[in-house]
Amino acid sequence: MTEYPLTEVPQAAVPRVAEVVRNTNETKIRVRVNLDGTGQARLSTGIGFFDHMLDQIARHGLIDLDIEADGDLHIDGHHTVEDVGITLGQAVAKAVGDKKGIRRYGHAYVPLDEALSRVVVDFSGRPGLEMDVPFHSGMIGSFDTQLTYEFFQGFVNHAQVTLHIDNLKGKNAHHQAETVFKAFARALRAALELDPRAAGVIPSTKGSL
Repeated sequence: MTEYPLTEVPQAAVPRVAEVVRNTNETKIRVRVNLDGTGQARLSTGIGFFDHMLDQIARHGLIDLDIEADGDLHIDGHHTVEDVGITLGQAVAKAVGDKKGIRRYGHAYVPLDEALSRVVVDFSGRPGLEMDVPFHSGMIGSFDTQLTYEFFQGFVNHAQVTLHIDNLKGKNAHHQAETVFKAFARALRAALELDPRAAGVIPSTKGSL
């Protein structure tokens, strides 16, 4: 019997790293991502709870994040949170490139005490957000819970992904938000993972995404 050596699965030839700078009259944002990182984060947005949520994306998505934001917080956090979402989306899109070899789809359920959230993501090339999170408080520290939607809307528009977010249970707004961001991170990690059975292949019958 002839024995054939196992074929090595090729790894990504180019590191999936990107940096994007976005400056407007309202904010100055710099985002650097490493999609194949270890979950390290260096975050400075001026909004403590928002930094905490971005840290969840890094830690549970195994994405290294370096985010600096200087925004008009004397008005409120809206422009800062939205523009970080936009810039993070641009950086992820740049880092993932043509999407060859990725799994494309990812989903996750994450609980935290009484709260439970589900997030499903598709790197479809088509931006779309469906979000149902009935927050039980308008503010978490200095973070306006309405801005959760603005962050994810900015992200999907510029990462060109379809994203479904549902908070299935929850009474504490902190827990609701944290399960959403953790589930997002886990879903992102699954979708961006390189599939050894489809190395170099774009995961679409169209041949492009």
